[in-house]
Amino acid sequence: MSLPLLRPSRHLSRSRQLAGLALTGLLLTGCASQSATPTSNPAYSQRDLNEQLVMATAWMQSAAEYRALSYQAFNVARDRLDAILDEDDGNRPLAVVVDCDETVIDNSAFEAYLVGRDAAYDSERWHRWMEDRQAKAMPGALDFLTYADEQGVDIYYITNRDADALEATRDNLEALGFPQADDDHLMLRTDTSDKQPRRDAVLADHRVALYMGDNLSDFESQFDSDDPAERRALATARQARFGRHFILLPNPAYGAWEGAIYGGDWGLSPAQKDKARKAALEPWQPTGTP
Repeated sequence: MSLPLLRPSRHLSRSRQLAGLALTGLLLTGCASQSATPTSNPAYSQRDLNEQLVMATAWMQSAAEYRALSYQAFNVARDRLDAILDEDDGNRPLAVVVDCDETVIDNSAFEAYLVGRDAAYDSERWHRWMEDRQAKAMPGALDFLTYADEQGVDIYYITNRDADALEATRDNLEALGFPQADDDHLMLRTDTSDKQPRRDAVLADHRVALYMGDNLSDFESQFDSDDPAERRALATARQARFGRHFILLPNPAYGAWEGAIYGGDWGLSPAQKDKARKAALEPWQPTGTP
């Protein structure tokens, strides 16, 4: 891959990565005449940018609140599944569709690894992590999926991990005790990061009771937008579905929300990403003397 930073391999399509490269060229051309600006500051490194991972990753790994939110999501999922089972007519088999990363398995150790290093997420480094099979179960995930399996519900793991990580992903899930973690129920990315074709394959002969994910495009492809305002508007328009048909897990470390801050251009330099992140903030404007 020509890009050193490949967050979109988990969330964005290849075509959008190429569009981002084109936009990067335009941005860099514009910055060339502004050598004193922060966006062209060669001293600001990926190591500097990685410091911004500290609070999110520390929260994910140490905060009881993070665990509680995960338990809450799976408790809601179980209550909703029970309600759906009670009124199910049995005409079509029921299924639950779950994402893997930061939904049923925890990869926060990968983010923690980047802190203090002048290294970014990239495909090779992410594959090394997957091959090590060290992801842990998200709190509450194993209990819920075991319960769903006991009720005769089919479980489909639809993830944008690359297809060549199938064996490592299956081994990791099986070692943690996740049910139905086999080749028939693991649906990794092949030719597109858009999950809708895989969701449609499940819907062809199942009634999907619940979708669970940490990214809104785990539910519907319409959420896969590079405009933060559009993503927020879509979430508002679908508010009745959250906690009922869509169960969202917290992930402050990475996701399509970050790419939207960059306008879909993951190829920005560390300094440009820092500037874009800070430009997205809405600070307090004190009245009178601060």
